[in-house]
Formats: sequence, structure tokens, C-alpha cells
Amino acid sequence: MRVLFWASLAGIVWTHVGYPLAAALLARVRTREVRKADVTPGVTVIIPAHDEETVIGARVDNLLALDYPAEQLEILVVSDGSTDRTDEIVEAYASRDPRVRLLALPRGGKLAALNRAVGESEREVVAFSDANSAWAPDALRMLARNLADEDVAYVCGKLQLERPDGTNREGAYWRYELWLRANESALGSITGGNGAVYAVRREDYVAHRFGQDLGLPDAMVKRGKRAVYEPEAIATEQPASNLEDEYRRKVRMFPWAWQHMFEGRMLAGVGPLYFFELVSHRVLRYASGLLHVVMLASSIALASHGLAYQVVLGAQLAWLVLAALGRLRVRVPGAGIAYYYFLVTWATVAALISYLRFGVSPQWERAEGVR
Repeated sequence: MRVLFWASLAGIVWTHVGYPLAAALLARVRTREVRKADVTPGVTVIIPAHDEETVIGARVDNLLALDYPAEQLEILVVSDGSTDRTDEIVEAYASRDPRVRLLALPRGGKLAALNRAVGESEREVVAFSDANSAWAPDALRMLARNLADEDVAYVCGKLQLERPDGTNREGAYWRYELWLRANESALGSITGGNGAVYAVRREDYVAHRFGQDLGLPDAMVKRGKRAVYEPEAIATEQPASNLEDEYRRKVRMFPWAWQHMFEGRMLAGVGPLYFFELVSHRVLRYASGLLHVVMLASSIALASHGLAYQVVLGAQLAWLVLAALGRLRVRVPGAGIAYYYFLVTWATVAALISYLRFGVSPQWERAEGVR
């Protein structure tokens, strides 16, 4: 029981505090620069869409307004069995501008749609975004300049939440995550990206059945290439309207992470540094919900065996009370953050249970709160 207690405590502290500080320190003494240049390769920007009639027009307008040579840009909207006016809207754009194309598919899931869309491109680079995102005018140029370095196969931009509110703490978490991502990029390669703004050399793209946010950076490293972060390639999205919506979104997303860890051989075939990053940032982070459960149970069992166990148990109970006050919207300092952390941490457990019971559904639904 003591082993379980100290191991779970160490895992939680390391993934949330120790590793970020260690990565920042290592990045200062072991920086791998990216050889950037102002290049404009041919790019197909792929937008997956399922019933996105409310946002798809604005998304296409945003991409057509990019500061990028028109002859080097293609916009491919891949419609995954849309039943609303999504296809009609995109076809209207395609009839007016040859840079826009529609690929209408029967419902098969987002990942299958993306893999099929890459096969439809003949450009040197494929870039990806979401239907509800918006790119800064120079975002594509900022992504492309990293691909001037032949060692770089994948580059992820910076996602900003454009409408953070007082009940959603994703903004604070996301700033922390981007800081850590920048340090990992400086070390060599990031351990995860985001679907709002990223680009891949088409020849390096790997079609697989695992999620791209974790799967593609990992696959690039296994091919001897780099997956890097470009903070000047900016995309914006609206955050979830409340913490409960954010929780449900993460429960839908996290099964992909568990699948990649259990079925995707995530840790196989990588060097020691990247292995260290994956375990510290991904494995322990996604296991943090389980680690909290183990730590709580073991500290209860050991409470009569020493002051250290009593202090840790008291801290956990105080945190749970603070999270409950956050759930009740009681204005107590730290209550909102405690509730957010509780939901995100428990989402990893709920997602694991869902994955073990049902696997991963290839299909996805729109998150209304972020439209």
C-alpha cells in the first residue's frame, strides 16, 4: 500500500510539475533549431465536415483570404455524410473559385475522411483544420516556413480561444500546454498537436486508424523526422460554453488517446529522449485520473500510519470540497480551477472505461458549444 501511495503521488507531481520544469530546463541547454525559410510550396488545406452548414461558408471565406499565392493553394472540404446544406454551400464556392473542391463521402468517420482526402491531393503539403476554426492571414505561411527544413515533416500551429469566459478554465490550461509544447519542440519533437492548425509533407503522411493529434507526431519521429510547434501560425476557436460541455468533449476525445497507447505501439521504435517525453507527458497525464484514485484509496488506508499520509489525505479532501463548491458556482478563490481540474482528470477515467467497453467510434458529432 505504501508503494502504491508514493508511486501514485510521484506520478501526479512529475507529470504536472516535475516534467514541465525539466523539459523547460533541458530546452535551454539542448535546443534544436528549425531551419526556417519563406517558402510557399503547393498546399491542399483539408477541412473535414459533418453537418457544418452554420460555419462552413465562413471557414472557406477565411481560407480564401489567406496571404498565400493563389496558384499554390487548394481548399478541399471533405464532407463525411453531411445531411444538411454543407455540400450545397461548398459546391457553390467551387463553382465560383477553382481553388475550392468538395469531396462528398458516405458517413465513415473523421479519420477515414481525412485519409481519403489526402489521397485526393497532389500537392507537396497537406494542411488540416476544423470547420469551426479561423486562421490568421499568415498562418499557412508560418506553417510552411518550417517545412523548409528537410528534417521537419509535421508542424502544428497555435490555437487560441477567442471567447474565454468566467466558467471555463480551458484558457489557463491551454496556455500551460502550449508552453510545454514549445519546450518539447525545442528539444526535437512535440508529443501531440491539435486539429485546428497543422501541416504535413504529403510524402510523410501516415494513414492509420488512430487519432492524428497523438498519432502523427509519433509516426513522424518513428520515420526519423521531426514534429515541431510554430507559435506564429495562429488559429482561433470558440471555447466550450461551460465546464460540463468541456468534460463531455474530452470524454469523446480521450478514447483515441487510450487506443493509441494500447493498440498503436506508441512507445515502440522511438529514441530515449522522446520515450521520456511520451511517458512523462502522455502516459502519466492520461493516467492521472487513475493515479488520483489510487492515491486517495491508499492515503485513506494509511492515514493512521503517519503524518505524511494524513496531510496528503487532508489535501485531497480539501480539494474535493473546493471542486464541489466550484460545481455549485460558489464564489470561493480557486473553486473554479479545482472543479475544472476534477472534471478533466475524471474524464480520463470515464474515457478509459468507455474505450474498454465500446472501443473507439470512428464517427464524430459537432460540439454545439464551440460553434
